[in-house]
Amino acid sequence: MGSSCSNHLGIPPPKGPNHVGCTDFMMDHTAQGSFFRLYYPCQETEKAEKPDWVPNMEYFYGLADFMKINRTWSEKIFEYLFGSYKIPAYMDAPFKSSEKCPVVIFSHGLGAFRTLYSAICVELASQGFIVASVEHRDESASATFYFNEKTEPGPTQESRPMSPSASDRDGLLREWMYYRALKHGESEFPLRNRQVKQRADECILALDKLTQMNSGVAVQNVLQTPFDYTTLENSMDLCRTAVMGHSFGGATVIESLCKEVKFKCGVALDAWMVPLDDEIFPRVKQPIFFINSEKFQWAGNISRMKKLDCTVIDRKMITIRGTVHQSFPDFTFLTGNWIGKLMKLKGEIDPELAIDLSNKATLAFLQRHLHLEKDFNQWDPLIDGHDENLIPGTNVILLQSSM
Repeated sequence: MGSSCSNHLGIPPPKGPNHVGCTDFMMDHTAQGSFFRLYYPCQETEKAEKPDWVPNMEYFYGLADFMKINRTWSEKIFEYLFGSYKIPAYMDAPFKSSEKCPVVIFSHGLGAFRTLYSAICVELASQGFIVASVEHRDESASATFYFNEKTEPGPTQESRPMSPSASDRDGLLREWMYYRALKHGESEFPLRNRQVKQRADECILALDKLTQMNSGVAVQNVLQTPFDYTTLENSMDLCRTAVMGHSFGGATVIESLCKEVKFKCGVALDAWMVPLDDEIFPRVKQPIFFINSEKFQWAGNISRMKKLDCTVIDRKMITIRGTVHQSFPDFTFLTGNWIGKLMKLKGEIDPELAIDLSNKATLAFLQRHLHLEKDFNQWDPLIDGHDENLIPGTNVILLQSSM
């Protein structure tokens, strides 16, 4: 493992002993329903295909809006740069596991969506986890969709830029919801605070839906995928659930832990702490692991993480050397060295080495706090930053005034 960047472009394949399948679930067709990409251990199959990394062109439109660039030419650029990439998992492959699977709910960052963290999610699934990567409907995703009944006017069509597609099925009309930028003169905290609370509710709702499936309760997947969800009955160890996320998703981890004690621990990747109310910090009782990049964090943000320090609850923090904020989403694997660094999608470290360190440290932390009988404890030293590419704690100097 060196520090030079890999020449091969593509999302790295998972390293665990299980093949990985994925499928999409949308329970309740409205914007209030639950929508997530599910990753799980699967049977080896010749028929299943690997899904496109970006599932619909509208996500490219949303990314353009988020980046404040023209949709028309950005669509062509995004399609050229990213349109051919596949996720290293088998779409709708049959579920298979020799044991009950612990569960992780994953929350994406600002301007992202459910498929952009597949390198993390497929690795966890290959190691025996069931992972639900939520697509948030709080207008923080670059794009997402839901369905209206044909006779319904869109409830927020005047306030949101929607582009209805042709009817998908059963009298339902697909409605697209795009990223909502701050309005001129608008204060950021009230919007982000409202969004982080909705995001936490969506993570909890995803866990509730998995709990129903695990119990054998009939659910309706509006997307009508060929995946047989009844095979998930009694497959999950719901005493061993965690919540994980990146950036805004890292804040969502903290909010979710505060709201739902069923989450036994949380992993926050380069968390953006701004959206959170200070009063929730003492109410969070579960272990938390902060895995930070070297270039994104600043004193005010770290000091808010430090408010979660506790002598009796395990709160850990490490920083990965040579990383940037975008070292966690898949973009870092899909651009060459020059354009990756120009767009701040790559740091100085090999992106595969960085995500491998993050994934191994995560697995060790999950084993410790979900009480798993695995061999992930071989990576316990990483939790304390014991590696040449890790910094224990933070690289940010905290002045007394920022504490």
